[in-house]
Amino acid sequence: MSTGIIIAIVVVVVLIALALVLRLAIRRRQLRERFGPEYERTVESGDSRMAAERDLREREQRHDELDVKVLTPTARQQYAQQWNGVQEHFVDSPEEAVGEADQLVTRLMRERGYPTEGYEQQVKDLSVEHGRTLEHYRSAHEVNTRTSGQRTTTEELRSAMVHYRALFDDLLSNGEKPGTQRT
Repeated sequence: MSTGIIIAIVVVVVLIALALVLRLAIRRRQLRERFGPEYERTVESGDSRMAAERDLREREQRHDELDVKVLTPTARQQYAQQWNGVQEHFVDSPEEAVGEADQLVTRLMRERGYPTEGYEQQVKDLSVEHGRTLEHYRSAHEVNTRTSGQRTTTEELRSAMVHYRALFDDLLSNGEKPGTQRT
């Protein structure tokens, strides 16, 4: 083989390697942007960055198969009114109100088209579009699971309501930024 052919092969191999590295970097950046804090959480709790990124891509694929719906303005108003009722109930019965908030968030998820068969799957499904508020959901859920048996303080229950509200608002907004509307 001539030196020119060897150089051409090396250049092609280097260009292919650079293209692969660039593709990986772009995909990693896209995952970070899409999942927000959930990206780092998944990477930290996984066996490796590649395994975590594979898990996140699988979440995206599953999410793409879901029939996630936009709420009608009427449905949004009804849910907002129901949330106000839950908040009012908090004054008299904080533990019950936290349970009601959990149930209301779950109903809202279901109406939007998210499966609600189990908490861990809910978290994975929500992570694709709601990764920035998912830690709120985890915190609220953790308090809610401890409410039976008087193992929570009123402050913890209040905090759970605030956390549920963050995800509730995110789900209620249909994924829109404040001040925007889908048509």
